[in-house]
Amino acid sequence: MTETTHPQPPAPPSGAGAKTSRSPEYRLAQNALRGLRQDLFEDAFVYRPLPRRRTDGPVVRRLPARLRSAAEHLPHAVVGAIALIALSAGALSGDSAGGDMSALLTGLLCALPVLATLVRPVGAFWLSLAVTPVTAVLNGGWGDWPWMPGAFTCHLAVLTVVAIRTRPRTAAWMWFLTAVYAFLADVVFGGPYYYTNSAPMLVTSAIALLVVSVWHIRRTAEQEVTAQQTVTAHERSRRTQLEERTTIARELHDVVAHHMSVVAIQAEAAPYRVENPPPELERAFVTIRENAVAALTELRRILGVVRAEDYEAPDAPQPTLADLDALLVNVRDAGLEVEKVVTGAVRELPQGVELSAYRIVQEALSNSLRHAPGANARVEIGYVLGGLGVRVVNGPAPEPSLVKPSPGAGHGITGMRERVTMLNGEMTAGPTDDGGYEIAVFLPVAASNEGDA
Repeated sequence: MTETTHPQPPAPPSGAGAKTSRSPEYRLAQNALRGLRQDLFEDAFVYRPLPRRRTDGPVVRRLPARLRSAAEHLPHAVVGAIALIALSAGALSGDSAGGDMSALLTGLLCALPVLATLVRPVGAFWLSLAVTPVTAVLNGGWGDWPWMPGAFTCHLAVLTVVAIRTRPRTAAWMWFLTAVYAFLADVVFGGPYYYTNSAPMLVTSAIALLVVSVWHIRRTAEQEVTAQQTVTAHERSRRTQLEERTTIARELHDVVAHHMSVVAIQAEAAPYRVENPPPELERAFVTIRENAVAALTELRRILGVVRAEDYEAPDAPQPTLADLDALLVNVRDAGLEVEKVVTGAVRELPQGVELSAYRIVQEALSNSLRHAPGANARVEIGYVLGGLGVRVVNGPAPEPSLVKPSPGAGHGITGMRERVTMLNGEMTAGPTDDGGYEIAVFLPVAASNEGDA
Protein backbone atom coordinates (compact mmCIF):
# COMPACT_ATOMS: atom_id res chain seq x y z
CA MET A 1 0.00 0.00 0.00
CA THR A 2 1.47 3.30 -1.12
CA GLU A 3 1.12 6.39 1.06
CA THR A 4 0.72 9.65 -0.79
CA THR A 5 2.17 12.77 0.82
CA HIS A 6 0.95 16.21 -0.03
CA PRO A 7 3.32 19.17 0.13
CA GLN A 8 2.64 21.49 3.02
CA PRO A 9 2.25 25.21 2.28
CA PRO A 10 5.24 27.24 3.39
CA ALA A 11 4.96 28.96 6.72
CA PRO A 12 4.49 32.70 6.53
CA PRO A 13 7.76 34.50 7.06
CA SER A 14 8.34 36.37 10.23
CA GLY A 15 9.46 39.94 10.39
CA ALA A 16 9.00 42.36 7.50
CA GLY A 17 7.28 39.80 5.26
CA ALA A 18 4.62 39.07 7.88
CA LYS A 19 3.62 42.74 8.03
CA THR A 20 2.67 42.80 4.37
CA SER A 21 0.18 39.91 4.88
CA ARG A 22 -1.76 41.73 7.59
CA SER A 23 -5.17 43.09 6.66
CA PRO A 24 -5.84 46.80 6.14
CA GLU A 25 -8.17 46.77 9.15
CA TYR A 26 -5.36 45.51 11.36
CA ARG A 27 -2.99 48.21 10.13
CA LEU A 28 -5.69 50.85 10.62
CA ALA A 29 -6.25 49.74 14.21
CA GLN A 30 -2.51 49.64 14.81
CA ASN A 31 -2.09 53.20 13.54
CA ALA A 32 -5.03 54.34 15.66
CA LEU A 33 -3.55 52.84 18.82
CA ARG A 34 -0.20 54.39 17.96
CA GLY A 35 -1.91 57.78 17.69
CA LEU A 36 -3.64 57.24 21.05
CA ARG A 37 -0.32 56.39 22.67
CA GLN A 38 1.40 59.44 21.17
CA ASP A 39 -1.38 61.88 22.09
CA LEU A 40 -2.43 60.81 25.60
CA PHE A 41 0.20 58.46 27.04
CA GLU A 42 3.67 59.55 25.91
CA ASP A 43 4.88 62.46 28.06
CA ALA A 44 1.37 62.95 29.41
CA PHE A 45 2.55 65.00 32.40
CA VAL A 46 5.29 66.94 30.60
CA TYR A 47 5.58 70.60 31.59
CA ARG A 48 3.97 72.77 28.91
CA PRO A 49 3.06 76.22 30.27
CA LEU A 50 0.28 78.12 28.57
CA PRO A 51 1.88 80.85 26.41
CA ARG A 52 0.89 84.47 26.70
CA ARG A 53 -1.62 85.99 24.34
CA ARG A 54 -0.24 87.83 21.34
CA THR A 55 -0.79 91.58 21.40
CA ASP A 56 -0.49 92.27 17.68
CA GLY A 57 -4.13 91.52 16.92
CA PRO A 58 -6.43 94.10 15.30
CA VAL A 59 -8.17 94.90 18.61
CA VAL A 60 -5.52 94.38 21.29
CA ARG A 61 -2.86 96.49 19.58
CA ARG A 62 -5.16 99.54 19.79
CA LEU A 63 -5.40 99.31 23.59
CA PRO A 64 -3.26 101.46 25.91
CA ALA A 65 0.09 100.03 26.93
CA ARG A 66 -1.08 98.97 30.42
CA LEU A 67 -4.19 97.22 29.12
CA ARG A 68 -2.22 95.66 26.30
CA SER A 69 0.25 94.23 28.83
CA ALA A 70 -2.62 92.86 30.92
CA ALA A 71 -4.21 91.33 27.82
CA GLU A 72 -1.21 89.01 27.51
CA HIS A 73 -2.51 87.10 30.56
CA LEU A 74 -6.14 86.97 29.44
CA PRO A 75 -6.08 83.18 28.72
CA HIS A 76 -4.69 82.52 32.20
CA ALA A 77 -7.39 84.71 33.75
CA VAL A 78 -10.14 82.87 31.85
CA VAL A 79 -8.86 79.49 33.04
CA GLY A 80 -8.65 80.81 36.58
CA ALA A 81 -12.25 82.05 36.41
CA ILE A 82 -13.43 78.65 35.17
CA ALA A 83 -11.53 77.01 38.04
CA LEU A 84 -13.42 79.25 40.50
CA ILE A 85 -16.71 78.23 38.91
CA ALA A 86 -15.78 74.55 39.21
CA LEU A 87 -14.72 75.16 42.83
CA SER A 88 -18.04 76.79 43.66
CA ALA A 89 -20.08 74.08 41.93
CA GLY A 90 -18.13 71.33 43.66
CA ALA A 91 -18.41 73.02 47.04
CA LEU A 92 -22.16 73.44 46.73
CA SER A 93 -22.73 69.81 45.82
CA GLY A 94 -20.35 68.64 48.56
CA ASP A 95 -22.05 70.86 51.17
CA SER A 96 -25.43 69.40 50.32
CA ALA A 97 -24.12 65.87 50.75
CA GLY A 98 -21.56 65.77 53.54
CA GLY A 99 -20.87 69.09 55.28
CA ASP A 100 -18.21 71.75 55.16
CA MET A 101 -15.12 69.54 54.95
CA SER A 102 -16.61 67.46 52.18
CA ALA A 103 -17.65 70.63 50.33
CA LEU A 104 -14.16 72.14 50.59
CA LEU A 105 -12.43 68.96 49.47
CA THR A 106 -14.85 68.42 46.58
CA GLY A 107 -14.44 72.00 45.41
CA LEU A 108 -10.62 71.79 45.49
CA LEU A 109 -10.66 68.50 43.61
CA CYS A 110 -12.87 70.01 40.90
CA ALA A 111 -10.69 73.14 40.55
CA LEU A 112 -7.35 71.33 40.49
CA PRO A 113 -7.64 69.73 36.99
CA VAL A 114 -8.76 73.04 35.48
CA LEU A 115 -5.72 74.82 36.91
CA ALA A 116 -3.49 71.94 35.74
CA THR A 117 -4.35 72.77 32.11
CA LEU A 118 -2.12 75.85 32.50
CA VAL A 119 1.03 73.74 32.85
CA ARG A 120 0.26 70.08 32.03
CA PRO A 121 -2.71 69.91 29.65
CA VAL A 122 -2.75 66.16 28.84
CA GLY A 123 -2.12 65.27 32.47
CA ALA A 124 -5.04 67.51 33.43
CA PHE A 125 -7.35 65.31 31.34
CA TRP A 126 -6.31 62.17 33.20
CA LEU A 127 -6.59 64.04 36.50
CA SER A 128 -10.11 65.13 35.62
CA LEU A 129 -11.14 61.55 34.84
CA ALA A 130 -9.65 60.43 38.16
CA VAL A 131 -11.38 63.19 40.13
CA THR A 132 -14.83 62.31 38.74
CA PRO A 133 -15.36 59.03 40.69
CA VAL A 134 -13.62 60.48 43.77
CA THR A 135 -16.10 63.35 43.99
CA ALA A 136 -18.96 60.88 43.52
CA VAL A 137 -17.70 58.79 46.44
CA LEU A 138 -17.23 61.88 48.64
CA ASN A 139 -20.84 62.83 47.98
CA GLY A 140 -21.97 59.34 48.94
CA GLY A 141 -23.60 58.70 45.58
CA TRP A 142 -26.05 61.54 46.19
CA GLY A 143 -27.06 63.61 43.19
CA ASP A 144 -26.13 63.24 39.55
CA TRP A 145 -24.24 60.22 38.30
CA PRO A 146 -21.47 59.78 37.22
CA TRP A 147 -20.57 63.50 37.06
CA MET A 148 -21.42 65.66 40.04
CA PRO A 149 -22.08 69.34 39.17
CA GLY A 150 -18.52 70.38 40.02
CA ALA A 151 -17.00 67.40 38.21
CA PHE A 152 -19.25 68.06 35.21
CA THR A 153 -18.02 71.66 34.96
CA CYS A 154 -14.43 70.58 35.59
CA HIS A 155 -14.33 67.84 32.97
CA LEU A 156 -16.08 69.90 30.30
CA ALA A 157 -13.70 72.82 30.87
CA VAL A 158 -10.65 70.52 30.82
CA LEU A 159 -11.75 68.91 27.55
CA THR A 160 -12.21 72.30 25.92
CA VAL A 161 -8.95 73.86 27.12
CA VAL A 162 -6.86 70.78 26.30
CA ALA A 163 -8.45 70.58 22.83
CA ILE A 164 -7.52 74.22 22.22
CA ARG A 165 -3.95 73.59 23.33
CA THR A 166 -3.43 70.36 21.35
CA ARG A 167 -4.99 69.22 18.06
CA PRO A 168 -8.24 67.69 16.73
CA ARG A 169 -6.98 64.11 16.95
CA THR A 170 -6.27 64.52 20.66
CA ALA A 171 -9.75 65.96 21.15
CA ALA A 172 -11.28 62.93 19.45
CA TRP A 173 -9.36 60.54 21.69
CA MET A 174 -10.36 62.44 24.85
CA TRP A 175 -14.02 62.30 23.86
CA PHE A 176 -13.73 58.58 23.10
CA LEU A 177 -12.19 57.84 26.51
CA THR A 178 -14.86 59.98 28.15
CA ALA A 179 -17.52 57.91 26.40
CA VAL A 180 -15.83 54.69 27.56
CA TYR A 181 -15.81 55.95 31.14
CA ALA A 182 -19.46 56.97 30.90
CA PHE A 183 -20.41 53.54 29.56
CA LEU A 184 -18.56 51.72 32.35
CA ALA A 185 -19.97 54.03 35.02
CA ASP A 186 -23.54 53.54 33.82
CA VAL A 187 -23.47 49.82 33.06
CA VAL A 188 -21.05 48.44 35.67
CA PHE A 189 -21.32 50.81 38.63
CA GLY A 190 -24.66 52.49 38.00
CA GLY A 191 -27.96 51.33 39.37
CA PRO A 192 -31.64 51.73 38.57
CA TYR A 193 -32.04 54.47 41.16
CA TYR A 194 -29.36 56.75 39.75
CA TYR A 195 -30.04 59.53 37.31
CA THR A 196 -27.25 59.39 34.72
CA ASN A 197 -25.97 62.55 33.07
CA SER A 198 -23.62 60.76 30.67
CA ALA A 199 -25.70 61.76 27.63
CA PRO A 200 -25.64 65.50 28.46
CA MET A 201 -21.87 65.27 29.06
CA LEU A 202 -21.19 63.47 25.79
CA VAL A 203 -23.45 65.74 23.72
CA THR A 204 -22.17 68.97 25.29
CA SER A 205 -18.53 67.94 25.08
CA ALA A 206 -18.97 66.75 21.49
CA ILE A 207 -20.34 70.15 20.48
CA ALA A 208 -17.55 71.98 22.31
CA LEU A 209 -14.81 69.78 20.85
CA LEU A 210 -16.33 70.04 17.38
CA VAL A 211 -16.25 73.85 17.59
CA VAL A 212 -12.63 73.77 18.78
CA SER A 213 -11.65 71.30 16.02
CA VAL A 214 -13.25 73.51 13.37
CA TRP A 215 -11.33 76.46 14.79
CA HIS A 216 -8.09 74.45 14.59
CA ILE A 217 -8.78 73.44 10.99
CA ARG A 218 -9.64 77.00 10.00
CA ARG A 219 -6.51 78.34 11.68
CA THR A 220 -4.33 75.75 9.95
CA ALA A 221 -5.92 76.58 6.62
CA GLU A 222 -5.28 80.30 7.17
CA GLN A 223 -1.63 79.60 7.99
CA GLU A 224 -1.26 77.49 4.86
CA VAL A 225 -2.92 80.19 2.76
CA THR A 226 -0.62 82.82 4.28
CA ALA A 227 2.43 80.67 3.57
CA GLN A 228 1.23 80.08 0.02
CA GLN A 229 0.63 83.79 -0.48
CA THR A 230 4.15 84.49 0.77
CA VAL A 231 5.58 81.98 -1.67
CA THR A 232 3.45 83.41 -4.47
CA ALA A 233 4.58 86.95 -3.68
CA HIS A 234 8.20 85.78 -3.66
CA GLU A 235 7.77 84.05 -7.00
CA ARG A 236 6.03 87.12 -8.42
CA SER A 237 8.92 89.29 -7.23
CA ARG A 238 11.44 86.94 -8.83
CA ARG A 239 9.46 86.93 -12.07
CA THR A 240 9.34 90.73 -12.04
CA GLN A 241 13.10 90.87 -11.52
CA LEU A 242 13.68 88.46 -14.39
CA GLU A 243 11.44 90.54 -16.63
CA GLU A 244 13.32 93.70 -15.67
CA ARG A 245 16.65 92.00 -16.28
CA THR A 246 15.43 90.78 -19.66
CA THR A 247 14.34 94.30 -20.57
CA ILE A 248 17.71 95.71 -19.51
CA ALA A 249 19.52 93.02 -21.50
CA ARG A 250 17.44 93.76 -24.57
CA GLU A 251 18.08 97.52 -24.35
CA LEU A 252 21.77 96.97 -23.70
CA HIS A 253 22.05 94.66 -26.68
CA ASP A 254 20.18 97.06 -28.95
CA VAL A 255 22.38 100.00 -27.97
CA VAL A 256 25.86 98.56 -27.46
CA ALA A 257 25.85 95.59 -29.83
CA HIS A 258 24.66 97.72 -32.73
CA HIS A 259 27.40 100.30 -32.34
CA MET A 260 30.09 97.67 -31.78
CA SER A 261 28.97 95.86 -34.92
CA VAL A 262 29.19 99.10 -36.88
CA VAL A 263 32.70 99.71 -35.51
CA ALA A 264 33.80 96.20 -36.55
CA ILE A 265 32.36 96.57 -40.06
CA GLN A 266 33.85 100.02 -40.59
CA ALA A 267 37.24 98.90 -39.31
CA GLU A 268 37.23 96.01 -41.76
CA ALA A 269 36.18 98.19 -44.72
CA ALA A 270 38.31 101.25 -43.91
CA PRO A 271 41.61 100.02 -45.49
CA TYR A 272 39.89 99.48 -48.84
CA ARG A 273 38.77 103.09 -48.95
CA VAL A 274 42.31 104.44 -48.80
CA GLU A 275 44.64 104.06 -51.73
CA ASN A 276 47.88 102.30 -50.74
CA PRO A 277 47.31 102.45 -46.92
CA PRO A 278 50.47 102.09 -44.83
CA PRO A 279 50.93 98.75 -43.01
CA GLU A 280 50.65 100.46 -39.62
CA LEU A 281 47.17 101.73 -40.53
CA GLU A 282 46.06 98.29 -41.70
CA ARG A 283 47.28 96.70 -38.45
CA ALA A 284 45.49 99.38 -36.44
CA PHE A 285 42.19 98.66 -38.22
CA VAL A 286 42.69 94.92 -37.76
CA THR A 287 43.23 95.48 -34.05
CA ILE A 288 40.10 97.65 -33.84
CA ARG A 289 38.02 94.98 -35.55
CA GLU A 290 39.38 92.19 -33.34
CA ASN A 291 38.66 94.21 -30.21
CA ALA A 292 35.13 94.96 -31.41
CA VAL A 293 34.44 91.30 -32.16
CA ALA A 294 35.85 90.26 -28.76
CA ALA A 295 33.70 92.88 -27.06
CA LEU A 296 30.61 91.54 -28.85
CA THR A 297 31.43 88.00 -27.72
CA GLU A 298 31.82 89.11 -24.10
CA LEU A 299 28.64 91.17 -24.36
CA ARG A 300 26.60 88.18 -25.53
CA ARG A 301 27.98 86.06 -22.70
CA ILE A 302 27.16 88.68 -20.08
CA LEU A 303 23.70 89.25 -21.54
CA GLY A 304 23.06 85.53 -21.23
CA VAL A 305 23.74 85.79 -17.49
CA VAL A 306 21.42 88.78 -17.19
CA ARG A 307 18.60 87.20 -19.20
CA ALA A 308 18.31 83.91 -17.31
CA GLU A 309 18.82 83.12 -13.64
CA ASP A 310 19.71 79.51 -14.41
CA TYR A 311 22.13 80.49 -17.18
CA GLU A 312 24.85 77.94 -17.79
CA ALA A 313 28.36 79.06 -18.60
CA PRO A 314 29.45 78.55 -22.20
CA ASP A 315 31.68 75.64 -23.11
CA ALA A 316 34.44 77.97 -24.33
CA PRO A 317 37.34 78.13 -21.83
CA GLN A 318 37.68 81.29 -19.75
CA PRO A 319 40.92 83.27 -20.06
CA THR A 320 43.71 82.55 -17.59
CA LEU A 321 47.15 83.95 -16.89
CA ALA A 322 48.46 81.79 -19.73
CA ASP A 323 46.55 84.07 -22.11
CA LEU A 324 48.15 87.19 -20.68
CA ASP A 325 50.76 87.47 -23.44
CA ALA A 326 48.06 87.71 -26.11
CA LEU A 327 46.40 90.48 -24.08
CA LEU A 328 49.67 92.39 -23.85
CA VAL A 329 50.22 92.10 -27.60
CA ASN A 330 46.77 93.53 -28.15
CA VAL A 331 47.46 96.40 -25.77
CA ARG A 332 50.81 97.17 -27.43
CA ASP A 333 49.11 97.34 -30.81
CA ALA A 334 46.75 99.91 -29.30
CA GLY A 335 49.76 102.13 -28.43
CA LEU A 336 50.61 101.26 -24.82
CA GLU A 337 54.15 100.14 -24.10
CA VAL A 338 53.79 97.42 -21.49
CA GLU A 339 56.33 95.14 -19.81
CA LYS A 340 55.55 91.89 -18.01
CA VAL A 341 57.59 90.52 -15.11
CA VAL A 342 56.89 87.12 -13.52
CA THR A 343 58.48 86.13 -10.23
CA GLY A 344 58.24 82.91 -8.27
CA ALA A 345 57.54 79.36 -9.42
CA VAL A 346 54.83 79.42 -12.06
CA ARG A 347 52.10 76.92 -11.19
CA GLU A 348 48.48 76.26 -11.99
CA LEU A 349 46.03 78.08 -9.72
CA PRO A 350 42.28 77.66 -9.21
CA GLN A 351 40.20 78.79 -12.15
CA GLY A 352 38.55 81.60 -10.22
CA VAL A 353 41.92 83.06 -9.21
CA GLU A 354 43.30 82.78 -12.75
CA LEU A 355 40.24 84.42 -14.30
CA SER A 356 40.08 87.22 -11.71
CA ALA A 357 43.78 87.99 -12.09
CA TYR A 358 43.42 88.13 -15.89
CA ARG A 359 40.38 90.46 -15.66
CA ILE A 360 42.13 92.73 -13.17
CA VAL A 361 45.16 93.12 -15.46
CA GLN A 362 42.86 93.66 -18.42
CA GLU A 363 40.88 96.38 -16.65
CA ALA A 364 44.02 98.05 -15.28
CA LEU A 365 45.61 98.24 -18.75
CA SER A 366 42.35 99.54 -20.21
CA ASN A 367 42.37 102.30 -17.60
CA SER A 368 45.95 103.11 -18.58
CA LEU A 369 44.94 103.38 -22.23
CA ARG A 370 42.06 105.69 -21.41
CA HIS A 371 43.60 107.92 -18.76
CA ALA A 372 47.31 107.88 -19.72
CA PRO A 373 47.57 107.37 -23.50
CA GLY A 374 51.14 106.99 -24.66
CA ALA A 375 52.46 106.09 -21.20
CA ASN A 376 54.48 103.04 -20.27
CA ALA A 377 53.04 100.29 -18.09
CA ARG A 378 54.44 97.40 -16.13
CA VAL A 379 52.65 94.18 -15.16
CA GLU A 380 54.13 92.14 -12.31
CA ILE A 381 52.86 88.65 -11.52
CA GLY A 382 54.24 87.13 -8.33
CA TYR A 383 53.68 83.48 -7.40
CA VAL A 384 54.21 83.43 -3.66
CA LEU A 385 53.49 80.94 -0.92
CA GLY A 386 49.82 81.16 -0.08
CA GLY A 387 48.60 83.18 -3.01
CA LEU A 388 49.17 85.29 -6.10
CA GLY A 389 50.36 88.87 -6.26
CA VAL A 390 49.40 91.16 -9.15
CA ARG A 391 50.75 94.67 -9.63
CA VAL A 392 49.99 96.96 -12.58
CA VAL A 393 51.61 100.38 -12.63
CA ASN A 394 51.74 102.98 -15.38
CA GLY A 395 53.65 106.20 -15.68
CA PRO A 396 52.22 109.62 -16.47
CA ALA A 397 50.99 110.45 -19.95
CA PRO A 398 53.66 112.25 -22.03
CA GLU A 399 53.25 115.94 -22.73
CA PRO A 400 52.28 116.91 -25.33
CA SER A 401 50.29 113.89 -26.50
CA LEU A 402 48.41 113.47 -29.77
CA VAL A 403 45.77 111.28 -28.07
CA LYS A 404 43.67 112.94 -25.41
CA PRO A 405 42.62 111.03 -22.26
CA SER A 406 39.07 109.72 -22.39
CA PRO A 407 36.91 109.55 -19.26
CA GLY A 408 35.64 106.11 -18.24
CA ALA A 409 32.38 105.04 -16.65
CA GLY A 410 33.97 104.91 -13.18
CA HIS A 411 33.18 101.24 -12.57
CA GLY A 412 36.59 99.72 -13.35
CA ILE A 413 38.10 100.04 -9.87
CA THR A 414 34.79 99.01 -8.30
CA GLY A 415 34.66 95.86 -10.43
CA MET A 416 38.20 94.95 -9.50
CA ARG A 417 37.46 95.40 -5.80
CA GLU A 418 34.40 93.18 -6.10
CA ARG A 419 36.47 90.40 -7.67
CA VAL A 420 39.12 90.69 -4.97
CA THR A 421 36.52 90.72 -2.19
CA MET A 422 34.83 87.65 -3.64
CA LEU A 423 38.14 85.76 -3.28
CA ASN A 424 38.90 87.21 0.22
CA GLY A 425 41.88 89.09 -1.18
CA GLU A 426 43.39 92.53 -0.65
CA MET A 427 43.69 95.44 -3.05
CA THR A 428 45.17 98.92 -3.06
CA ALA A 429 44.81 101.49 -5.82
CA GLY A 430 46.10 105.03 -6.03
CA PRO A 431 48.41 107.51 -7.77
CA THR A 432 52.17 107.16 -7.63
CA ASP A 433 54.72 109.83 -6.76
CA ASP A 434 55.69 110.42 -10.41
CA GLY A 435 52.10 111.11 -11.51
CA GLY A 436 51.21 107.61 -12.62
CA TYR A 437 48.82 105.09 -11.15
CA GLU A 438 49.33 101.78 -9.35
CA ILE A 439 47.05 98.83 -8.63
CA ALA A 440 48.31 96.11 -6.27
CA VAL A 441 46.30 92.96 -5.56
CA PHE A 442 46.90 89.84 -3.50
CA LEU A 443 44.65 86.81 -4.07
CA PRO A 444 45.00 84.07 -1.44
CA VAL A 445 45.12 80.43 -2.50
CA ALA A 446 44.42 77.58 -0.09
CA ALA A 447 47.35 75.31 0.66
CA SER A 448 45.33 72.23 -0.38
CA ASN A 449 44.78 73.70 -3.81
CA GLU A 450 48.45 74.42 -4.15
CA GLY A 451 49.34 70.91 -3.17
CA ASP A 452 46.84 69.47 -5.60
CA ALA A 453 48.25 71.56 -8.38
